[in-house]
Amino acid sequence: MWNKLEEMLHTYYNSFDASHDMAHVRRVYHTAMEIYRAYPEADQKRIILAVALHDVEDKKYTNGQSTQVMELVFNEFHVSTKEQKVIREIIDQVSFSGGKEATSLEARIVQDADRLDALGAIGIARTFAYGGAKGRSLYNHEEVEAVLRGEGVANGASVTHFYEKLLHVKERLNTDEARKIANERHLFMEQFLHQFYKEIGDQPCHN
Repeated sequence: MWNKLEEMLHTYYNSFDASHDMAHVRRVYHTAMEIYRAYPEADQKRIILAVALHDVEDKKYTNGQSTQVMELVFNEFHVSTKEQKVIREIIDQVSFSGGKEATSLEARIVQDADRLDALGAIGIARTFAYGGAKGRSLYNHEEVEAVLRGEGVANGASVTHFYEKLLHVKERLNTDEARKIANERHLFMEQFLHQFYKEIGDQPCHN
């Protein structure tokens, strides 16, 4: 099933930048399956379809083809209208910025798998890939200070994103399996920031 989905979605996702391309979706799939093995009572088909489609309608990239792509996949796998609604509900709960609670085991697994891809070395790489695609600067001292004070920033530098989202992901995971994976990745991000500040000779106030 996954191989067919990857074949169907490869071209569509690879029209996105490297932070949300088919490689990202593939990693989320493998992580979701790793978590799923600890929760075999979950509906595997729902997880796979939700993972495969979770970024199809991402507002950062939607290009007018998203509805057609969703319908193509649902038709290919004979997904009933009722099941389509369930899968869409899972997808709707995935986004970190959306802040929605995962209300089913399947949603918790998919949400965790997607969030784990925002952590560690790959999370760092994705952050700078997205920032580069959007023409954002690497670092802005004042922005980081503002976020640490609890103030919002718009279209911030890539390092600012660590303080807005990445450093908070671990505490917002649902499953024990995901938290196990997250620990090492979170530590790596902290080490990266430590080295980053050392190299640029700057350090925001964390008080």
